[in-house]
Amino acid sequence: MRDADNIREVEALGIDMMGFIFWPKSSRYVSERPNYMPTKCKRVGVFVDEDIEQVKRTADEYQLDMIQLHGHERPDYIRQLSGRKVIKAFNIATSADLEATKPYEDIVDYFLFDTKGKSVGGNGAKFDWTVLADYVGETPFLLSGGIGPDDAARIRSFHHSQLAGIDLNSRFEITPGLKDINKLKEFIKELQL
Repeated sequence: MRDADNIREVEALGIDMMGFIFWPKSSRYVSERPNYMPTKCKRVGVFVDEDIEQVKRTADEYQLDMIQLHGHERPDYIRQLSGRKVIKAFNIATSADLEATKPYEDIVDYFLFDTKGKSVGGNGAKFDWTVLADYVGETPFLLSGGIGPDDAARIRSFHHSQLAGIDLNSRFEITPGLKDINKLKEFIKELQL
């Protein structure tokens, strides 16, 4: 999210979290502070293998509520963010990929399960959610990876005791970083059926 008007419109839909990408290689990179930042939902800053001091500076400058780490950040790196809420992303293809979460139990607030692909994130493709039946960790997770407007019924039928939310991104965009409000509104309505 980068456009102030779009941020306001998305926030008005009653969402819980809004992401801001601080990875320069992303087409959604926030290169300058938007004229408006949300006040009714949590601000999540997304970083990929960023210098820890830069993460802290950005978190303070943008008054981020949460930090999402989408790279190869190790547990000792995350411990340096003590006092801040952290989401750690993992790319999933098979249940074996879930093993990577174990060293992060008790040191992050959420996991985000995304699709394993060529890119760090934003591959726009779904993984086989049935592999998550093998996730027995205690850390709640967010489901990500290619979720689109036609997936509401599939999400309603997906059950896991640690599912805390879903991440909506590229399939709800007009262009990178600009959300289609009508698609989001309709999808949220369908989720609540």
